[in-house]
Amino acid sequence: MKIGLDIMGGDYAPAEAVKGVLMFLEQVTDPSVHLVLIGDSRTAAPYLSLIDKYQFRYTFVEAPQVIDMHEHATKALKEKPESSIAIGFGMLQAQKIDAFISAGNTGAMMVGAMYTVKNIEGIQRPSIVSPIPREDGKFSLLLDAGANADCKPENLVQFAQLGSLYMQRVEGIEKPRIGLLNIGEEEGKGNILAQATYPLLKEHPQLNFIGNIEGRDVFLDKCDVVVCEGFVGNVVLKLAESIYHLFKEKRNVQDDFMEHFNYEIYGGTPVLGINSPVIIGHGISHSLAFKNMIVAAHKIILSDLMNVLKEHFSQQVV
Repeated sequence: MKIGLDIMGGDYAPAEAVKGVLMFLEQVTDPSVHLVLIGDSRTAAPYLSLIDKYQFRYTFVEAPQVIDMHEHATKALKEKPESSIAIGFGMLQAQKIDAFISAGNTGAMMVGAMYTVKNIEGIQRPSIVSPIPREDGKFSLLLDAGANADCKPENLVQFAQLGSLYMQRVEGIEKPRIGLLNIGEEEGKGNILAQATYPLLKEHPQLNFIGNIEGRDVFLDKCDVVVCEGFVGNVVLKLAESIYHLFKEKRNVQDDFMEHFNYEIYGGTPVLGINSPVIIGHGISHSLAFKNMIVAAHKIILSDLMNVLKEHFSQQVV
């Protein structure tokens, strides 16, 4: 398998990206994994020497342009065809790589995912998913985590299916529990979206729906997949990130559970509902995050998740 990595994306690239590659190559010895590093060779040159002894396990693809974090996503992709993100998506579309990873411009990554790789047939909207730590040391999958601020009930039902299949195939959970994030546990609670979504999830024959969960339940072992619209999901995600920053980094609280709030141990957020694996990293990613982004892509490819999703949703296309 070939995993493409934009080594120019992120505030600390390419240094931290290459260090993350080194960590992955040292820890994962699977000979079937070949990395395709995409970036500007002149900028990356001082760091590539770190992985000299692994030259047989990676290929470097020249990309002289970089899409900056604050550029307009669609415009930048059109005007910078030789950027690391544009080349990465071109290679993914041409099936020259099996997955693409970047901690660069999130908007450009989403535009590339939707308009280059495109949605799986039957998927209305792709979703950004994010692991949320639980007190039992495991994690729940939150979706949508920010791609879709406004949703219809049918979108949330598809998010639940995407999340359920991900937890089955990638994490090995036989019957993932689905929870609808709401302001109360009772069936009639919530806004119009939550009230309309509840019966659809309850009646879905392929989902193990446990009902509503509240904000206080998010970090508990109540469910395996937390479903909500992207507006709420992104608030929850950023809140979880702030807990780690406030208590661990600023107050130096020493607690094993607190370590699970470090986003770097999860790597990046997969985009589900598109035809090929795409993982978006945090802009402030360091080497550990880059390493774990590659690990996440590796797991998704091994699980054959994309083909599972395509088969599942093809059965629902009228």
